[in-house]
Amino acid sequence: MLDLADPDTYVDGPPHDAFAGLRRTSPVHWQDGLGGFWAVLTHADVEQVSRQPELFSSAAGGVVLEDLDPPRLEQMRAMLLAMDPPKHRDVRRPLVARLTPRAVAGLTDDIRRICRDVSAATDNDGGEVDFVSAVAARLPTRVIGQVMGLPAADWERLHTLAERITRGQDPAFAADADSAGRASQEMGGYAFEFATARAAAATQPDDLTAVLLSAHPPAEFASLFVQLVTAGQDTTATLLSSGVLALLEHPDQLTRLRADPSLVPTAVEEMLRWANPLHYFRRTATADTTLHGAAIAAGDKVAMFYTSANRDEVVFSDPQGFDIRRSPNRHLSFGVAEHFCVGAHLARLEARVFFTELLATFTDIQLAGAPVRLRSNLNNGLRTLPVRLAGMAGRLRPASNS
Repeated sequence: MLDLADPDTYVDGPPHDAFAGLRRTSPVHWQDGLGGFWAVLTHADVEQVSRQPELFSSAAGGVVLEDLDPPRLEQMRAMLLAMDPPKHRDVRRPLVARLTPRAVAGLTDDIRRICRDVSAATDNDGGEVDFVSAVAARLPTRVIGQVMGLPAADWERLHTLAERITRGQDPAFAADADSAGRASQEMGGYAFEFATARAAAATQPDDLTAVLLSAHPPAEFASLFVQLVTAGQDTTATLLSSGVLALLEHPDQLTRLRADPSLVPTAVEEMLRWANPLHYFRRTATADTTLHGAAIAAGDKVAMFYTSANRDEVVFSDPQGFDIRRSPNRHLSFGVAEHFCVGAHLARLEARVFFTELLATFTDIQLAGAPVRLRSNLNNGLRTLPVRLAGMAGRLRPASNS
């Protein structure tokens, strides 16, 4: 029987066939795991839940299926993703203003230079590299560090902590069940000290940290910092590595993209649909209600499964196919409405520049072994992706160029 709460369900890939069957027969499907929850599987129903934050609360029980103890739940509620309106809108507004498409476009040259530096660091004469750790994870770590004004010497530490936080269900990253919690506390402590030092400084750099500190004391800043740094690192790295795997598994699409780089923006959107970085987010019903014929009681957990909604036959033609020219593409990988991802424009820019540079730099990209997926019921990512990158010699442009 399908158990959507079990991390082992996803180690061989998302259960897309099972999702397709349930969308036809039980689109709001009760699951017994983790105390029981409703799995919302269609595109329309995920949108409906997303657009009713007062009825389906992020704050009441947090955004993960696991029931958190009171201290950890309070810690999560201090993060933007687990706030309800009106607090959520008040905290979100200055971040959105800072991360508009026009604002993040100013980072294009910096992101391009980072991509070229990362490519140069992988120059090993066509030998095998783990694309996840050696390539995909390096770009967002440096971008978020730059956007928030973090000391470069701290980037690697924060990168490691972010991995421990998001990959706590995978024994390759978590020493024990409390590993993710300890990593979150350590990152929060770092953020508090960083904020305290910045607040005492005579002048403030013009960065995202300054925006946050203008409205939040160090303790509140620390909670927001953990979410922004962790999400900015993990979901973007997943997009990049999963996008490369999708291209390698569909060589006709890779050939088409090489022939026409103007398709990169639509290719990125299809990567987001095809391999959304997060399987779900949870909400908690605040009153009795009905959704697609299912009677949901106040207090019930409700999980919006983006992995299913992004392949809904009602919305997407040939939903199980990977098509870099797909348009329109109404994927829900960044969420919708109240909790639309605040960093979506930055993630899109990073991915567009990354794939443009990757394909211009390496004439040949091949799988060098079987990918290993992350063990997680939340994160739809890869633990490792062995590849060979060749054809760089004589092609790599200097990192200092723009």
